[in-house]
Amino acid sequence: MSELHDTLSRYVDDGVVPGAVALVAHGDDVEVVAAGAVDTEGTAPMRRDTIFRIASITKPITAAAVLMLVEDGVLGLADPVAEWLPELSRPVAVRTPSSPVDDVVPAARPITVRDLLGSRCGWGFPSDFSLPAVRALFAVQKDGRAMQDWPDPDAWLAGLARVPLLHQPGEAWLYGTSSDLQGILVARASGRTFPEFLSERVFEPLGMRDTAFTVPADRRSRFTSYYTDGEAGLTLADPPGGDWSRLPAFPSGGGGLVSTADDWLAFGRMLLNGGSGGGHRLLSPASVSRMTSNHLDASLRDPAALFLEGQGWGYGGQVDVAPLEPWNVPGRYGWVGGTGTAAFVVPATGTVTVLLTQVGMDSPTPTPLMRDFWRVTA
Repeated sequence: MSELHDTLSRYVDDGVVPGAVALVAHGDDVEVVAAGAVDTEGTAPMRRDTIFRIASITKPITAAAVLMLVEDGVLGLADPVAEWLPELSRPVAVRTPSSPVDDVVPAARPITVRDLLGSRCGWGFPSDFSLPAVRALFAVQKDGRAMQDWPDPDAWLAGLARVPLLHQPGEAWLYGTSSDLQGILVARASGRTFPEFLSERVFEPLGMRDTAFTVPADRRSRFTSYYTDGEAGLTLADPPGGDWSRLPAFPSGGGGLVSTADDWLAFGRMLLNGGSGGGHRLLSPASVSRMTSNHLDASLRDPAALFLEGQGWGYGGQVDVAPLEPWNVPGRYGWVGGTGTAAFVVPATGTVTVLLTQVGMDSPTPTPLMRDFWRVTA
């Protein structure tokens, strides 16, 4: 762990991040390193229980919620999502990925629950952001790190329905949109708000006390400031009393949660334990296996290879299939978040790794800090 401490401290000392919290768990053996401060002013040190905007490492939690409803018999993997999302009952797709947005054909088949879980619904981001249908999607799918800018789910869904699919349902893995659709699906199918469902079915059973879509006033002393990095250095984008001080109109299944290292550890341990955690069974081992197994071949992941770097995808997270780097253990499952976060479970070794920082990423490519964290914890 001294090597991990030295690694985090180096990035703090170099001004890359104001601070970071890193957690590595092997079974019951848990090591946590906290370095630096919660903000650039150094008003408080980073602590093990510091709260972060976790961005896209929300996605595995959202996928687990969908699978709970599948196990409840409310949803079926092959069910058309239009039963609960009627706005998506008649989607159209561009004739080819490079076609203009008015050159469309009807969807060849309905979008299913399985399509949403596997990020193959037809909407989402590929490697090429210049494609006309992708530019149209950007007008609807805004930056997930600024959720107060999003309309309510009904208005967002109506806007998405006017954007043509980039690929036919099931024919390509695309990033992002499917997870936000999953959150809306959970709310409508369960008859609860998405925050209520997650709180009752995931967070309370697992003891994830600090995970939510907002940070109450009595916990903001543990909440970081959030920064972007540009030519002028780190720029404050959101203070502790900013966007996460109130519930957004759109609680995003793709990236809206705040959490702590220990809270995500509880979720990761549940996956490693076949769906049980905190004395409760959340998922069956079969559902966990579906969630953490690769569902992609090369042809399905090629359109968005920028995001996956040669690896696969399960439900809500990456699944390593090729040992391209020392940390790419086949079966390793998890994801990274655009606010500078990363969380993975490694079933083969019973390991959970969590890295939390508060500086936004400027591309889908994992940061040097993430790679060094994975290297020293592999």
